[in-house]
Amino acid sequence: MAKLWDKGFEISDEIEKYTVGRDRELDLYLAQDDVVGSMAHITMLESIGLLQKDELAVLLAELKKIHAEILKGNFEIEDGIEDVHSQVELMLTRSLGEVGKKIHSGRSRNDQVLVDLRLFTRRQLRLIVEDVHSLFVELQSQSERYKDVLMPGYTHLQVAMPSSFGLWFGAYAESLVDDMMLLQAAYRQTNRNPLGSAAGYGSSFPLDRSMTTRLLGFDSMDYNVVYAQMGRGKTERNVAFAMASVASTVSKMAFDACLFNSQNFSFVRLPKECTTGSSIMPHKKNPDVFELTRAKCNKLQALPQQIMMIMNNLPSGYFRDLQIIKEVFLPAFQELRDVLQMSAYIIRKMEVNEEILSDPRYDLMFSVEEVNRLAAEGMPFRDAYKKVGMDIEAGLYIPNKNISHTHEGSIGNLCNKEIAALMDSLISEFHFERIDVAINSLTK
Repeated sequence: MAKLWDKGFEISDEIEKYTVGRDRELDLYLAQDDVVGSMAHITMLESIGLLQKDELAVLLAELKKIHAEILKGNFEIEDGIEDVHSQVELMLTRSLGEVGKKIHSGRSRNDQVLVDLRLFTRRQLRLIVEDVHSLFVELQSQSERYKDVLMPGYTHLQVAMPSSFGLWFGAYAESLVDDMMLLQAAYRQTNRNPLGSAAGYGSSFPLDRSMTTRLLGFDSMDYNVVYAQMGRGKTERNVAFAMASVASTVSKMAFDACLFNSQNFSFVRLPKECTTGSSIMPHKKNPDVFELTRAKCNKLQALPQQIMMIMNNLPSGYFRDLQIIKEVFLPAFQELRDVLQMSAYIIRKMEVNEEILSDPRYDLMFSVEEVNRLAAEGMPFRDAYKKVGMDIEAGLYIPNKNISHTHEGSIGNLCNKEIAALMDSLISEFHFERIDVAINSLTK
């Protein structure tokens, strides 16, 4: 099959296999976005006189058909076809003849894949935002449900001070708020239009880049055409950092859950249907879900470094090195979505042990409360600290388990409503509805 860049000679099969790599497989992720980008591009071409109105009409109609088939899962890249761009152009040419060959005017596969990646990443970030929010809601729900159930807090894995399950669940909810800030920053960088930069140096055609920016629902364009190409890899890296931040939160939570589920702690209980057994030990109910979640999240935290090493020490301009980023970047979104969805499912079903404090091993965590009580009665803090410490060493310490924490963010004042307001504010600033209007106007 002739290549888009065919010049009348054939390259060896070995070279083609090596250079194409996994593009034919990975480009399926980008198929719907490639079609949408082409719709915007040819609409712009017609506005500047490079396509006739009737040509635009038949091209758009055919692209809508292809888009619908992609959404149904019926699209494939044929043997001998390099990439999704070539496949779409081939399909148009088969159906419409010579007019199908006109869609590439004013663009390169360089800016074509750039806009595909931006559109894909934008779609995927929206799904990640939704999944993060779902986990957030489950954590907040459990925080409210168990807000009055105390548990030990630890430093150095030593019993430290009173905490609560409300505080523990709520902490991970608020951590996701900070993660959402990074997702928003990554989304804002992603939501800029590189189309029209061609191979990185623009075009002699009078392209209307503002028009394609508007048609595709981007906030703005990458203005400088050289910089637009420099964004390849940079955008993926910054998105990967945001995803890694989410993964870090979920990984830590998963570790806690594994620890708290063990018999030595017995702080939480996982439903039997959410555990696995042993082939030799009949009593086992293993928290495999959280163990796998931890491992998957740790893998995702390596993603930014992988991308940085692929793009490291490259000068400006396009290089084929950047193709390899797709191999680690494109599948990562579904991997993160899987752990977020599973975590939300397990958190919703998790139950806590409401009788932890009946175990005398946790009596010492109330020592600070006793120090504070004596200080509130007028004893200097250091004297109170010394007295309680000496009582503990002498075996005279008797815990008072009636505690009263009232300040913001403490056991008695979780500030869950305030945390939820922060999350809602962040989500509202994505303005996903603008994207829906733009894309629907092209594809419907």
